Amino acid sequence: MNTHVVPAIPPFILGNAAPGFAELRAGNLGVRLATGPGELDAVQALRYRVFYEELGAKADAATVRAARDVDVFDAVADHLLVVDHDLGAGPDSVVGTYRLVRQGAAEKIGRFYAEDEYDIGMLARFPGQKLELGRSCTAPAYRSRAVLQLLWRGIAAYVFHHGIDLMFGCASFGGTDPDAVADELTYLATRHMAPEAIRPRALAGRYVEMRRRDPAGLHPAQTLMRLPPLIKGYLRLGGFVGDGAVIDNQFNTTDIAVVVQTDLVTEKYYRHYERQAR
Repeated sequence: MNTHVVPAIPPFILGNAAPGFAELRAGNLGVRLATGPGELDAVQALRYRVFYEELGAKADAATVRAARDVDVFDAVADHLLVVDHDLGAGPDSVVGTYRLVRQGAAEKIGRFYAEDEYDIGMLARFPGQKLELGRSCTAPAYRSRAVLQLLWRGIAAYVFHHGIDLMFGCASFGGTDPDAVADELTYLATRHMAPEAIRPRALAGRYVEMRRRDPAGLHPAQTLMRLPPLIKGYLRLGGFVGDGAVIDNQFNTTDIAVVVQTDLVTEKYYRHYERQAR
């Protein structure tokens, strides 16, 4: 995929982003931050279609009426978009999204989203700036490796732009039966557990053991292939998982915590973005 930088988009009016972050292009697709309330609405509508209509999340009456996935973090977050320029401009072009909540934004709410499921107190002690990733989804026709790579390029640019040192969040398996993904959970727990100093742990009341079978019986290569693409993406960046899974009945998922020290993310792209910054 040949990716190049095009002229910078107008100053952001959502979240806490600063002007100067440029759109990255790959053919008809681009990745950039949302630039207005119309695009935020498009993000929330896309999340509703994917999470509620397609994947079986449970919606309350207000969510059904609005046909939008909305929570308090949306107003303080930055929203990374994948846009298809063949569909036009603005909200009509939004086909993918990733929500980015920086440390200062979380302080406005009083917590990070992941704290509903995990004890992340050890991350608070980690020096440097932290970023929470979440609410990632793409429209069905855009679920390809190329789109995921474009999202990761956008995240790498964002990390460089804001000097992020560590990023984390929850990633999910579909469904609420951990035994249905016993091999995958066991593989992650035995091969990719985070160092103790940066290891989130599922809250006591929600903790689900990830080591669900004898790891000696696993077929690592086959198990790795079955992991959701987003989780494989974190692992390719050198990411780790936290201790314990969590069942999210509202979203019909089995969640794990993921942690990535961002020098692993930015190393590949550092010189490119340094030249652009100059």
